[in-house]
Amino acid sequence: MAIFSFGRRKEKKKSPSAGENADQPYLVANLQGLGARERQEDSFTVSGAVDGAMMREKGLLFAVCDGMGGMKDGRLASETAVRSLRQSFLDMDRDGGLAVQLEDAVFRASAQVEALIGGDGGSTVVIGILYHGGLYYASVGDSFLYLLRDRRLLRLNAEQNIRAQHYLEAVRDGDMDPLPYRDLPDGAALTGFLGMSGLADVDCSARPLPVESGDVLLACSDGVGGVLSPEEITEALLKPTPAEMCADLEEKIVSYGRPHQDNYTAIIVKCV
Repeated sequence: MAIFSFGRRKEKKKSPSAGENADQPYLVANLQGLGARERQEDSFTVSGAVDGAMMREKGLLFAVCDGMGGMKDGRLASETAVRSLRQSFLDMDRDGGLAVQLEDAVFRASAQVEALIGGDGGSTVVIGILYHGGLYYASVGDSFLYLLRDRRLLRLNAEQNIRAQHYLEAVRDGDMDPLPYRDLPDGAALTGFLGMSGLADVDCSARPLPVESGDVLLACSDGVGGVLSPEEITEALLKPTPAEMCADLEEKIVSYGRPHQDNYTAIIVKCV
């Protein structure tokens, strides 16, 4: 178990200690575990969580990348993607369109992974930037981005796998019933991932989603989102602090005792 916390609550009549800023609008915590795997192939990054000046200038970045363990060098793929995304975040023009720059950053990360691994491995990604009260986000693959608002859990991104692809094709043909596609053979196989040759589609926000005080954001690999139900995730995200939320998520994952439990990684951001 590894849980890291960043940020602090606003408190009156108390001076910030070193490394803390009383104007921080977000509390952040991270959870990462090995599961039943022999090595960790998830990577994550958070930037701007403890530096108030940096947050005001550049925003808060969070990203989770899940290296594909069934292919070549999953850990290398996820680490490469995280490094590329972090650098792109630092280099973005805040006077330009962040949504377009974020999409470009994801394609750039994919190209770097492909150049390094040659298309034989890859990583999923879910990434968000909180800037001036708005959330910009993007994803490729089957990692999860949730928003809890007013005790209601909303999935913000779409999975890129065979099951989702068949369902979207059916919707375009006028069939709104997802049930026939739940048990498709190889339905969970990815149709998009960072590092694949010819990646053409990034699921991303066209404009910032306004965030509100009390909102909770959860970015996680499928070792979390693919294991726990929306009801279980909601229960965890109703805990008082992000660190407690992460602890509750892990307790729920471990309680299942799954013999093939994947690596699990989560970043939680609470708007205060």
